[in-house]
Amino acid sequence: MHKEPNDPDVKIRLLQAAKRLFATQGYEGTSVRQICEAAGANIALVSYHFGGKENMFQALFEAFFPNREMELYLQEHYEPVEGIKLIIRQVTLFRMKEPEMISVLQQEIALQSPRMEIIQKFAFPVWEQLRDLLRVGREQGLFRFRSLNNTFMTVLGVILFHKQTYYFAPLFDDEPYDLEAFIQEMFEFVMRGLCYDVDKNGH
Repeated sequence: MHKEPNDPDVKIRLLQAAKRLFATQGYEGTSVRQICEAAGANIALVSYHFGGKENMFQALFEAFFPNREMELYLQEHYEPVEGIKLIIRQVTLFRMKEPEMISVLQQEIALQSPRMEIIQKFAFPVWEQLRDLLRVGREQGLFRFRSLNNTFMTVLGVILFHKQTYYFAPLFDDEPYDLEAFIQEMFEFVMRGLCYDVDKNGH
């Protein structure tokens, strides 16, 4: 059954359908008709609510990206170790909650699509904060590394790489999964890579 324009659920249904299809088929491989069929909505409703598929892409980040959490985080002034630990935690929780958004994000980056600017607008504030925490930590003598650029990209890789876990699953040992332990292990790995003594300093 098609949804009426003023149905309070229709907008979110369209976005959920677009998110799922963009993640599995890619943005270019997904038509407005497919989105509307998946959402059970009239095709005219994409124009009614979003003004077209292009605007739906930005609306996905407005709806499913942790914008409020990021805004609150950026209002605080964290010490380098505490701030990096919180970024690792929040990004990991977002990846677990929204794997389709991570797929969309990484596909667009890999393709260097014109939509990368939209992703940068939403993601760069927290990545800029991560870079600044690394720089301040080095200035304070907490971290030791040569290149800020290389270290920044390496830490990003550690935080974001696990989207590809399914590819390597055949190589894994059979062990229980514990999200909190996973976050702590990732944090300790990053800190040791920065030459920060986790055992001595705690956290």
